[in-house]
Amino acid sequence: MSLVCLTDFEAHARKQLSKPTWDFIEGGADDCLTRDDNVAAFKKIRLRPRYLKDVSKVDMRTTIQGDEISAPICIAPTGFHCLVWPDGEMSTARAAQAAGVCYITSTYASCSLKDIVTTAPGGLRWFQLYAHVDRQLDKQLIQKENTVPYFQMSPIDPSICWDDLSWFQSMTRLPIILKGILTKEDAELAVKHNVHGIIVSNHGGRQLDEVPAAIDALAEVVAAVKGKMEVYMDGGVRTGNDVLKALALGAKCVFLGRPVLWGLAYKGEHGVEAVLNILKNEFHTCMTLTGCRSVAEISRDLIQFSRL
Repeated sequence: MSLVCLTDFEAHARKQLSKPTWDFIEGGADDCLTRDDNVAAFKKIRLRPRYLKDVSKVDMRTTIQGDEISAPICIAPTGFHCLVWPDGEMSTARAAQAAGVCYITSTYASCSLKDIVTTAPGGLRWFQLYAHVDRQLDKQLIQKENTVPYFQMSPIDPSICWDDLSWFQSMTRLPIILKGILTKEDAELAVKHNVHGIIVSNHGGRQLDEVPAAIDALAEVVAAVKGKMEVYMDGGVRTGNDVLKALALGAKCVFLGRPVLWGLAYKGEHGVEAVLNILKNEFHTCMTLTGCRSVAEISRDLIQFSRL
């Protein structure tokens, strides 16, 4: 079977996976309005290509938190990859390493952190931490003393607030990036509390329904931080054109959630690599046809919002 776009991988995964697993991956909050808007909102943005530029050489490389990646297309944190492929997150990590992009491991990973590091020792990895009521567990996860994310031991802490960031900052010298920011007010607080970055995200529309699509919230957050930190986004990216639109609105890179699981369901690490390579090729084509020779040349002038 030849799969040529991300929707092909989606269709294959739907046939391949059990209904409970498919429902877990594709589920959204309430009426799934936000989940679906994440994809639909990109289609309301049109490209404004510039012509008669020398695009014989197009460079997709960029950096995030000072580390070089082959393209601004990375892997978002999603849980329980072993539901989709036998060695789960280890396959995902190997694919990310082969593609030269960042992989964010979830607290809800179904493989141990030790095994993920061992299987892809040269990969760029971030770790998504859910704050637990048991802060000792958080400390162990941050300091890598606990090789398996035993999230079952402690519920997520509903009392966490901005003032708690100082405790997390005292635990590590690693950059702290906040995932889930959707408003300028919270973006400004992130700057005030000296975090290193923001991932604009509504968590795939899986938490609170009827919030803005991630791409619609991006510009507000980017404007609020005024260049003081890097801003990323996830949610709804399905084509290379989507990647360019997100960068034009100020994202440093995008992160993929569900499409990575679709690729994993196809052929494990090779399926994930295929998904990443398709997006890279589409993004390269979009850069070429809009006149961008490097990621630095992607600007707000390249897009306009449709009046539909």
